[in-house]
Amino acid sequence: MSQAYTPLSLSLTPDAAGFFGKYGGSFVPPALEAPLAEVRRAYEVVSRSHDFIEELRRIRRHFQGRPTPVYHAARLSKKLGHTQIYLKREDLNHTGAHKLNHCMGEGLLARYMGKKKLIAETGAGQHGVALATAAAYFGLECDIYMGEVDIAKQAPNVARMKILGARVIPATHGLKTLKEAVDAALTAYVQDPVNQIYCIGSVVGPHPFPMMVRDFQQVVGLEARDQIIEMTGNLPDIVAACVGGGSNAMGIFAGFLEDPIELHGVEPLGRGPAIGDHSASMTYGREGIIHGFRCYLLQDDKGEPAPVHSIASGLDYPGVGPEHCHLKDTGRVRYFTASDQETVEAFYVLSRNEGIIPALESSHAVAHAMRLARSDPEQPRTILVNLSGRGDKDMDYMIEHYGTGDKFLI
Repeated sequence: MSQAYTPLSLSLTPDAAGFFGKYGGSFVPPALEAPLAEVRRAYEVVSRSHDFIEELRRIRRHFQGRPTPVYHAARLSKKLGHTQIYLKREDLNHTGAHKLNHCMGEGLLARYMGKKKLIAETGAGQHGVALATAAAYFGLECDIYMGEVDIAKQAPNVARMKILGARVIPATHGLKTLKEAVDAALTAYVQDPVNQIYCIGSVVGPHPFPMMVRDFQQVVGLEARDQIIEMTGNLPDIVAACVGGGSNAMGIFAGFLEDPIELHGVEPLGRGPAIGDHSASMTYGREGIIHGFRCYLLQDDKGEPAPVHSIASGLDYPGVGPEHCHLKDTGRVRYFTASDQETVEAFYVLSRNEGIIPALESSHAVAHAMRLARSDPEQPRTILVNLSGRGDKDMDYMIEHYGTGDKFLI
């Protein structure tokens, strides 16, 4: 649901079966085929409806606080050299992250379909908070499935979800993180697809979810493109965003896909390249199927989804959005990694130098921008980073493990 136009490259994908090149599709049990077809048909109707689009625009403007600004991180840029770093401030979107962009769209779709309950998974809790907010706004019930490990790590967001009226249901099997939360949410959806709708938290899952979430998130890129041109008179040289499932990255990339600039996705390298120490699906994965779609997937020797790790709970997923996989194969987007250590440094450096506490997820993209600036401090260029969320949820964890971060200051 753009505010201006849909770039041609987006309007051509996915195909009718939900494939972006050879990635995506819908590999689901028979019990899910009819519910997903219902969602797809409903979305195809409302996405062309003037009333739906106008109501979504009104919600964005008056409830979410859009457009969010682009901010020049001038003090940080000066310390790093001649590279100018700009931030798309999705941390200022209501609930503190980009997630509300698609959650309000999904909630509006659910109301159109006559659903009574929204269900979803969450990792860092930002999607859970956003969906609980949408449920409260539209007067719907809400169940959020969350890994037991993440519940302990993201206590502030768990409390917010409960205050907003959602039930937070722990996923207690496997590694007890994001993958297991998705498993649990999909299982619950199969049990009652008539009264509830599954609102996936990223550009992943079976068709039509990767397309729907991308469409709702493209507002980020369309806003940012106009804003950076107004501020600087030019397009940026590089647009960077963190990639787990990949919703915030697809959102901002959508505004720039047809421009002659570099697009950089930044994955979590975690503790290093060994299996189980990272979540860098695009860098170390191979083609596979997870949660009903084909993508680059981190796999063990038996072809099963591998254990993953990231300091950022919202990025610890073994798969990645199918459109990202297609963009990698075509060469339109380049994918990089940032380690836990680099991410921690970026978290504290941005906080101290700009008065902005970023989410650990977003800190991966900030770390990448800092690394690029340091690599050639004399080169003048512009990097636009999608600051996809704020770090309130991470502060207790960071203080416990790293203190106030004085050793990371520059």
